[in-house]
Amino acid sequence: MAKLFRAYFFKSLFFFWYRFLFRQLRNLIRFHRTISNSLSGATQFKHPKFSSLLHRSDLNDHTLVFDVEHALLKSSSLFPYFMLVAFEAGGLLRAIVLVLLYPFVCVVGNEMGLKIMVMTCFFGIKASSFRVGRSVLPKFLLEDVGAEMFETLKKGGKKVGVSNLPRVMVESFLREYLEIDFVVGRELRMCCGYYVGLMDDTKTMHALELVKEGKGCSDMIGITKLNNIRDHEFFSHCKEVYGVSEAEKRRWQKLGRERYPVPLIFHDGRLALRPTPMDSIAIIMWLPYGIILAVIRTSLALSLPFKISTPLLVMSGLRLTTSASTRSHHIKENGNNINAQNLYVCNHRTLLDPLYISFSLQKNLTAVTYSLSRMSEVLAPIKTVRLTRNRADDAKMMKHLLGQGNLVVCPEGTTCREPYLLRFSPLFSEMSDEIVPVAVDTHVSMFHGTTAGGLKCLDPVFFLMNPSPLYTVQLLQHVFPSHFSRSTTSHIDQENSRFEVANHVQSNIGTALGFSCTKLTRKDKYLMLAGNEGIVLNPTSATKHND
Repeated sequence: MAKLFRAYFFKSLFFFWYRFLFRQLRNLIRFHRTISNSLSGATQFKHPKFSSLLHRSDLNDHTLVFDVEHALLKSSSLFPYFMLVAFEAGGLLRAIVLVLLYPFVCVVGNEMGLKIMVMTCFFGIKASSFRVGRSVLPKFLLEDVGAEMFETLKKGGKKVGVSNLPRVMVESFLREYLEIDFVVGRELRMCCGYYVGLMDDTKTMHALELVKEGKGCSDMIGITKLNNIRDHEFFSHCKEVYGVSEAEKRRWQKLGRERYPVPLIFHDGRLALRPTPMDSIAIIMWLPYGIILAVIRTSLALSLPFKISTPLLVMSGLRLTTSASTRSHHIKENGNNINAQNLYVCNHRTLLDPLYISFSLQKNLTAVTYSLSRMSEVLAPIKTVRLTRNRADDAKMMKHLLGQGNLVVCPEGTTCREPYLLRFSPLFSEMSDEIVPVAVDTHVSMFHGTTAGGLKCLDPVFFLMNPSPLYTVQLLQHVFPSHFSRSTTSHIDQENSRFEVANHVQSNIGTALGFSCTKLTRKDKYLMLAGNEGIVLNPTSATKHND
């Protein structure tokens, strides 16, 4: 009897839990289908695919709300941008830690992985000195923008960028370069002026109030990831939501430089390549060899004469390309034993510009520069002289140096990495009756040899750490300032002729290199890269010559 009772008891208990669990499972499946159908119906009713949005003609009457990571950028990986923050703002050790933690970032999920990267990159960084979001990240983010998405945003009224990244990483890129009206991102927590590596949730309602204030469009159209249409709370307030699939983003074209609303002329940072996980590992592994290689190259350049050091430096990986006119100029001088002093005027790419011109011509030159670190001045294998930025004193010094031998000057006053030429200071136009314009260009694969916020003394070291950096030197047709001078003694006419010579030389060099000439100066560069209000937002002013 007891056995029958136990069997009946366990049988009843089994059926009870079976019916209970089965009922809960059935309700869960029914709930999931209901939610899926409701979301599917809501989005299908308004054409969920992004491709259908491209042909709409009424976008100017709507506010476009787009997901920065999943709709604007072609790449779905956020690691390169955090690697740039870690390396440029935190240093090499922080970058190594981020690379080591990346496998855990991949397995813990998107939100937790994001928090790990934020903690690794921002913990202990001083908020007031953080400038990577303005001076480094915009270049790499612009190179990852989908052209189709950008053209759609141009048709909209107000434009709102929604991101799960810290706002300090994306705001400058969106506002200053893509001219986005509002940026909704996550705020970083601070303590005593330093980031603690934690993020606050996005304040959606406050952001909505800002979007709806003033004149504009009240109806909002959302553009976000297709397979998770309600990923961000902001999109639940949109009248229509369009989805972008990964396959569709892969078919997009990258936004060309000529289509940037505001031209990217200045940027900072040491890394020259997009630091994907594999490239980041390669950079870290190359660093010890790169330092040794830079020491060897420097020793060869300092200790040996041109004819011996040049082939050895080429064997070490340094590449130097010279034009036919450069070689003929050298042969002509050697054949005729010309001892006249030449004034070489070149654009400024790195601190090594005068040195490479000297290697190309196989003769000693004196270089005058506006800013040079003491270490670079001591190690330079050619004579270098610092200018004082006092016009009268500098003119007197340059005339004295030119009387002693060949002189090379970079009238831009600072380096520019992008295919633009800064304003040429006209001081050089008064120094000689014959000017030799020199067009120089560089190509690096791993590290930039210039910086605005880092240690200037390390610029040549980083350039020489590249596996195979390339320098191109072209000697252009000589310019005679007397052809621009006026017979009148008017001070205004003399000033105009000086600027005409400077503009002419700048134009010749820009044409030879395929670069655009600008009116921007050294001051404009440092104002922008220092994080002040120095950025030039008017793109038309970036394509004009000096007045």
